[in-house]
Amino acid sequence: MRRASAATAYALLAFATLLWAGNAVASKVAVGLVSPQALVALRWSIALTAIAVLAGRETWAHRRTLLAHWPMILLMGGVGYTGFNALTYEAGALTSAVNLSLIEGTIPVLVLVLNFLVRGVPVRPGQVLGSAVTLAGVVLVASHGDLARLAALDLNRGDLLVGLACLFYAGYTVALPSRPAVPALAFFAAMAVAAWATSMPLLVGEWASGRVLWPGLPGWALIAFTALGPSLVAQLAYMRGVETIGPNRAGLFNNLVPVFGAILAVGLVGEPFGAVEALALALVVGGIAVAEVFGRKAA
Repeated sequence: MRRASAATAYALLAFATLLWAGNAVASKVAVGLVSPQALVALRWSIALTAIAVLAGRETWAHRRTLLAHWPMILLMGGVGYTGFNALTYEAGALTSAVNLSLIEGTIPVLVLVLNFLVRGVPVRPGQVLGSAVTLAGVVLVASHGDLARLAALDLNRGDLLVGLACLFYAGYTVALPSRPAVPALAFFAAMAVAAWATSMPLLVGEWASGRVLWPGLPGWALIAFTALGPSLVAQLAYMRGVETIGPNRAGLFNNLVPVFGAILAVGLVGEPFGAVEALALALVVGGIAVAEVFGRKAA
């Protein structure tokens, strides 16, 4: 019975990371279908409607606690949800989905660094080594194998935007232990409200600059996927997986995002995947594995 429960958790966690990897590919597919900030705002509008049906009553029951922490929730939702996706979707027109997926593999590394700087959580030698290997993979893919571009600071602006997005999400992750003491679903619903609210000014700015592109039928299909897949189903699946096998073991599944993202980018978008990308993928995943295995053994 316990093995069956663990197997179910593994399937849910793998499915969640597959959907999150699909979000990186969606940023590339969205080019020409819907503008970045329209995608963010409409995505959270749909997701918020669905979450209200699922968790509206539970969220209302904890409204006093949530309102007391509203500035923090607004900041976390604005940075971790809206900011991360706004930058990722902007980058979709400037870099490849393979690059997007691989650079997102730096999030565990950035969490280690921010946890050390903000909370004083010690970083172990194995984690330092793993982080260095992962960053080597990101440097390789960002420079497209030409390290002379780094010396000249000739980097793709899209890659830099994704790097900033990863920093945003890492900051959100580090702040999570300080979240209000309410059920996870109620907190997620409040975060969705914050994400929707903070996405509206970005949409207005995009419209005022004449850059907004409203979706047609294919665009709406893409928006529905990002709203119900990465935003809703993935989060619920991940929460269930964490409840079953615990956060430490569940956290390892996030390492599948760059793997799934690279596979989806090649299979669905038809992007090239050569020796540079293969080596970068090996470094990103290998570095995360080193940080997890040797870092935990040292602990």
